[in-house]
Amino acid sequence: MSAGGKRPFIYLVCPYAPMGGGMYKVMDYLVQAQHQYPGSPELRILDSRGGGRVWFTPLVLIQAFLKLFWNRLLGNIAGVHVNVAERLSVVRKGLIIVVAHHIGLPVVLHLHAAQLHHFYRGVPGWAKALMRYVFACANEVVVLGHAGKRFVVEDLKVPESRISILINGVPGPAQRPEPRRHDGPVHIVFLGNLLERKGVTDLLNALARPELANLNWKATFAGGGEVEKYRAAVAERGLQDRVSFPGWHNQEQAGALVSTADVLALPSYDEGLPLVILEALGRTTAVLCTPVGEIPDELTDGKNAVFVTPGDVPGIAAALVDLINDADKRIALAIAGRELYEQRYAMGVFFRNVLAIYRRHFDREAFPPAPLPV
Repeated sequence: MSAGGKRPFIYLVCPYAPMGGGMYKVMDYLVQAQHQYPGSPELRILDSRGGGRVWFTPLVLIQAFLKLFWNRLLGNIAGVHVNVAERLSVVRKGLIIVVAHHIGLPVVLHLHAAQLHHFYRGVPGWAKALMRYVFACANEVVVLGHAGKRFVVEDLKVPESRISILINGVPGPAQRPEPRRHDGPVHIVFLGNLLERKGVTDLLNALARPELANLNWKATFAGGGEVEKYRAAVAERGLQDRVSFPGWHNQEQAGALVSTADVLALPSYDEGLPLVILEALGRTTAVLCTPVGEIPDELTDGKNAVFVTPGDVPGIAAALVDLINDADKRIALAIAGRELYEQRYAMGVFFRNVLAIYRRHFDREAFPPAPLPV
């Protein structure tokens, strides 16, 4: 117990603002979920970046170090769960991991990055050595799937015994939503940062192809990024009456949007396991995506998703034509996707899997004496 007699808490280290992307959302989901399970460990956010301008980040890091030292001195911390991506994320979180390790705090390193392997292979040897040292300081390295595990074993030299695969989870409706069957336009939704890496131009080019011209559809591209650039691209293609760009969506808005979608389209070139796909599955929405990152290990083409090749605009268009014309196929995909969500990606499943990792390494005083309710 801590000096005040309270159970120690667990720090979740991440940029705690929407700019933190997927890792922010996953940690925010965990913080929300803890309140649904009385007696579960207390989870607190330790912000690693701050929501302001980038030059304030060193001050945020210093504050994070002081919080670690002070709460470690008082015996308030059971351990730290540090969320890592590529580029400056691995620098900021790497410093926190090394500090936590050297003051005797157990560390779970959670690798979210879809592109860390590209970043790692492009840095000089001394930087590679520092990254390997950071990963060596973790008690356990958590990855999203087998591709991430291979990288951590082969490049970062972490023993397999210290690596676990943790499939992300997302909140969703407790009751299975009915799949949508209607006579209106088929609603195609893209949700995420508007980037070339996400295949936005490929999707726009597919929507502009002649085989879709006389079909009944509309499309929404929701997210931040180069919105005006893509609005101009839509105007060039004559799609402005069928394609909208409502901008960035918060959690509630994103859920509401996906609930209106008939098809979630994400023709990315590079991904880990995108939360938006899991959210679509949870809302009984058919998914069209590329088999990149961990996706082909989790989804099955033709059963609970439709796979298209990255950059294959005619292939994306053909898949869209099929889904627009065949409501029965859309509904079958959506129902199978929801079943998979309930088995693997529901928030309760994810929360318990996270707690199993914590129990292996963190101070047992942080946990209730009895198991959490099912």
